[in-house]
Amino acid sequence: MAKATIKLEGGAVVTVEGSASEVADIVSRFRIEHAKKQISKANEVKKVQKKKSAASDLIIELREGGFLNKPKGLGEIAKGLEEQGHLYPLTTLSGIVLDLVRAGELGRKKADGRWVYGKR
Repeated sequence: MAKATIKLEGGAVVTVEGSASEVADIVSRFRIEHAKKQISKANEVKKVQKKKSAASDLIIELREGGFLNKPKGLGEIAKGLEEQGHLYPLTTLSGIVLDLVRAGELGRKKADGRWVYGKR
């Protein structure tokens, strides 16, 4: 009788016993499912990175086009992107714009109790 022990991501340990072909089949299925999950996770990360990169590129294009010559709030930036046909919720834009500030691509200051962003 063949035996295999599989350790799952959560830390659980599964022991499989049976004929050599049965154990090999189960181990093979586990590896295939595990590989599918890893590919799925990697694809999700790529989608998020691509979307974040695309939005930051669009904001830089707005800046280079003169849109941010006068400081603007997140709502105004969202409207500027919307006019170009790109819809981003403010909750998404806030992190992206902050990353651009940290990277030195945009400047930020507080005006009338709210943050505004513009050229550096």
